Amino acid sequence: MDFLAPALIVFATVLAMEWVAWASHKYIMHGFAWSWHRDHHEPHDNLLEKNDLFAIVGAVASISMFAIGSPMVLGSGAWWPGTWIGLGILFYGIIYTLVHDGLVHQRYFQWVPKRGYAKRLVQAHKLHHATVGKEGGVSFGFVLARDPARLKAELRRQREAGIATIRESAGA
Repeated sequence: MDFLAPALIVFATVLAMEWVAWASHKYIMHGFAWSWHRDHHEPHDNLLEKNDLFAIVGAVASISMFAIGSPMVLGSGAWWPGTWIGLGILFYGIIYTLVHDGLVHQRYFQWVPKRGYAKRLVQAHKLHHATVGKEGGVSFGFVLARDPARLKAELRRQREAGIATIRESAGA
């Protein structure tokens, strides 16, 4: 097996995971699994959040794909792309942890970006947290971020339409 096909599978999986993360954040975390995600949107002093359980879900998906791709687990029935998909999910999980938990929420290090894409990511996610409750909201992705000015305008539209309640400190 050459290097190109596995590398493309890993890269495509990392890209696809941003869409998976966006859809799960918007429709699952802000939907029927709000009970796990709620504490992420509320102030607290706890080291861990119920929301961290979603990392376990991601780990199970990655490990499952490693198992599906492993001849040691499935013998001749192993599906070789599974290993590389599992690696892509793992890489996305690492990126998510560094960007979302580390950079945006500063759980592991203290750095406030002053310019560039890192600043845009932080602003976009702060605007995501500008709403009270699970209704409405913007910026459900974790690595790709839209222009903060457009996100503020969308939050204003949602507030005026009665879709979202905006926190006092957000000023959107």
